[in-house]
Amino acid sequence: MVKYLPHHTEVLVSSMTCEEVITRLYHVTQEVDYLSHPSSQSDNEQLFNGKVEETTFRLSKVVTRADSFLPLIKGNIEPTRTGCIIFLDYSLFPGSAFFMIFWSVITLAMGIFFFFAAGQPVFGLVSLAVGVGNVLFAWSHFKRKVKQSQHIFHEMLSLQKNR
Repeated sequence: MVKYLPHHTEVLVSSMTCEEVITRLYHVTQEVDYLSHPSSQSDNEQLFNGKVEETTFRLSKVVTRADSFLPLIKGNIEPTRTGCIIFLDYSLFPGSAFFMIFWSVITLAMGIFFFFAAGQPVFGLVSLAVGVGNVLFAWSHFKRKVKQSQHIFHEMLSLQKNR
């Protein structure tokens, strides 16, 4: 099931220390309380919403409108002698993953029903095609959103100390 859902991993090597990376992330991330009333004002320097901890973080790009394919970036930072290694895992938010699985199961069930119970293979093929189209659409948009988030993340780090 893991390979079915849109997902991307990345490993970055930086000459910055773990503390420098965390500090940089902390300055461009606003911690969001999703249970409170949404704030309409956002500082221009805030690139991400999420939580930054000592060696881990969970982020998503700041957006002005809802986006079902926005990746959730989970990161882990490990020190090395000359800097640090940043492990990034891009995945769908749990709600988006749930609905993608839900509609895939529904279209599969409809396809099976139309093929075997109703004797309507054309409707069965249409149902299965809609399910496959849904998955391809999700992967396509997720990849595009990952590239946008990667660009912002890489630019923010610039993977150099001289920023």
